[in-house]
Order: sequence, then C-alpha cells, then structure tokens
Amino acid sequence: MSKKTIGLIFLIIIMPVVVYLLVPSDASRIKKLFKEGAKAVEREDIDAVMSKVSFNYRDEYGFTYLYIKESMKSVFQQWGDIKIEYENLIVNVKGKSATAEIDVRVIASIGDNTGYIMGDLSKPAHLTFTLEKERTKWLVTKAEGLPFDL
Repeated sequence: MSKKTIGLIFLIIIMPVVVYLLVPSDASRIKKLFKEGAKAVEREDIDAVMSKVSFNYRDEYGFTYLYIKESMKSVFQQWGDIKIEYENLIVNVKGKSATAEIDVRVIASIGDNTGYIMGDLSKPAHLTFTLEKERTKWLVTKAEGLPFDL
C-alpha cells in the first residue's frame, strides 16, 4: 500500500470520530440555550431573551411570542437585580422536537424589597419546555408550569 492510500484510509476512519467529538449534540445545544437565556434575563436583554423563543410560540395559557415579549418588557421595568438559579435540567430530543424539564428559582427586587418571585429556597418551580429545531437553531415553542402571578 502506498502512503496516500494509508493516509486516505486513516482520514476515512478518523474524520467521523473528530466530527462526533467537535460538533455539539442537540442536547448540549439546548442546555446552552437555557444558560444563555438565563444570563439574558439577568442582563434584562429583551432581544437576547426573545432570540431563544420561536415566532410560533403558543401555550395552553394563550401566550404567544408577542405577548411574551411585551410581558418581559413590563417585568424588566418593574423588577431589578434579577437572578436566576436553575438545576436538574433534563433534555429529551426526538428528531426535530425536544422537551426540557428544569427546576428554577428566580430572585428579584422591587424597590427596596428582594425575594423569590418564582420558586423558593425549599422548593424550586418545576418548568417543562417544548422546543423545535427551526433551521439550525433550537427554539422554545411552549412552556408549562409558569406561575400566573408574575
């Protein structure tokens, strides 16, 4: 065998392994989406928050993309120093759709008062998100478990 043939065989065997290791999985992309989304809320960056939500968002509460955007503007005007803590993020991917379950605590200030606005120290709020892969990005299309008093 020539050196070219050996090199070609080596590339054919190694390339799939390299691609598998370097290209993030769908589950890791979704976990990154939640991490970036939490940071965007803490920065009160409405555009960054909404970049994680599908224009086709619709849930059982009647919320849509535009309703969420306007609600987030209102939340950012009322509350300050928002901190999001999350844990137990479980992602299940099935083709171009996925679900993510997560336990969340949100702390914020209104004036001089600071406290939990979602979940609390002993029991976090348990949320379930449905996501769809639109083009090459994962976006939230539905949320369940949101408190209505936000």
